[in-house]
Amino acid sequence: MGWLSRIFKGSEQKISEGHYSKEDAGYYLPSTSGVTTNDVWNQNENEDIDRAIALSLVEESERTHNVNDNRSQLEEDEQLARALEESLNVESPPRYGNENAYQPIQYFPMGSRICAGCYTEIGYGRYLNCLNAFWHPECFRCRACNLPISDYEFSTSGNYPYHKSCYKESYHPKCDVCKHFIPTNPAGLIEYRAHPFWVQKYCPSHEHDCTPRCCSCERMESQEAGYIALKDGRKLCLECLDSAIMDTNECQPLYADIRRFYESLNMKLDQQIPLLLVERQALNEAREGDKNGHYHMPETRGLCLSEELSTFSRRPRFGTGNGAMDIRAQPYRMAPHCDVTAILILYGLPRLLTGSILAHEMMHAWLRLKGYRTLSQDVEEGICQVLAHMWLESELSSASGSNFVSASSSSASHTSKKGKRPQFERKLGEFFKHQIESDISPVYGDGFRAGQKAVRKYGLQRTLHHIKMTGTFPY
Repeated sequence: MGWLSRIFKGSEQKISEGHYSKEDAGYYLPSTSGVTTNDVWNQNENEDIDRAIALSLVEESERTHNVNDNRSQLEEDEQLARALEESLNVESPPRYGNENAYQPIQYFPMGSRICAGCYTEIGYGRYLNCLNAFWHPECFRCRACNLPISDYEFSTSGNYPYHKSCYKESYHPKCDVCKHFIPTNPAGLIEYRAHPFWVQKYCPSHEHDCTPRCCSCERMESQEAGYIALKDGRKLCLECLDSAIMDTNECQPLYADIRRFYESLNMKLDQQIPLLLVERQALNEAREGDKNGHYHMPETRGLCLSEELSTFSRRPRFGTGNGAMDIRAQPYRMAPHCDVTAILILYGLPRLLTGSILAHEMMHAWLRLKGYRTLSQDVEEGICQVLAHMWLESELSSASGSNFVSASSSSASHTSKKGKRPQFERKLGEFFKHQIESDISPVYGDGFRAGQKAVRKYGLQRTLHHIKMTGTFPY
């Protein structure tokens, strides 16, 4: 140690100063006057020890101070390194697509980072930089469940973050039939079917798994709402069941309304045609026996039965004085005419659908009773569809607000029996109109569009006169 070496050096110096001198043969002792040699040595040695101890204490104090400074600096450096490492290791979750790309790490002065969730300053520590904003990790929350998002991936909608599961629950389409998420196809795309009018989304598999449809509105039966099974095997949804006409007696007021509708168009039917509501099997059997009708596949809902009758008239040959002679020598004349025997309608259909079918079949009866010659399918079915469409329009135009207000007896009776008409019935009437307008068949669809164009241009009576004379629509 340094202070020990200084002590020894000091001692050697003192010893050399107290020396012996020799002259000739004798020795002389050092002078002992005043302070003795031992006293001087002890005093000097003590002074050197004190100075060495003081110097050693000063060095130790400086060394301790330097160690403390180094330790403090080291701790500060370690804290800074940890902060940098944490900020570099913050995993900002990626977004779906290009809009959720990572933002590069940036460093900002204090006070410039404001949390977009709580709007307070973000100090030292972890934070997120995403969606063009800064966030405390606990403030970056899902828009749907309001829980913090800590997953590596998340979704966005309208610049709002979502857990992937919450986003799927909110935005991934679900099947309206089985209520499951619609699966993706082999290409990874969501593929589903949708009804063109009701926009009912469903899995493509339901088109082949015998999922029943309502025989009126054509919507598929969902697992939440059971359909009513009719006697002939058809299914009817509860909304359509609310206004369904189930038997012939219940249909008589509606039949009278449609007869008055024809009279308002100057198309009165002189014959009281029997009307029957029947099951599907009876309607199909009657269709097989009728050779004059045209049928809309896949299922016939109405049928006008008629038969051709021939009246034979024989005139006697008169002689002089107008006397009757042998009538067998005079040839007879056949006067054919058509007799409508009945109108059959499928039972269990809503009032508006039953009425449109009845209006269609009554037009068949009117054409035959008025002596229209045999028409092509597209002309006869087309003009019948025009009358059905006109009747639906007259019913829907009588609506006030969300309820129907009809002057007809059947409408008043139906309203009084089941209360105010629901908005669904108006929607149902729009659907039946849509069915007629969007029919793609060349007979019913193209025939209707050609007939409607002629009626709008020339009027109903002139169009009917042209059909009777030429068998075609006027153009």
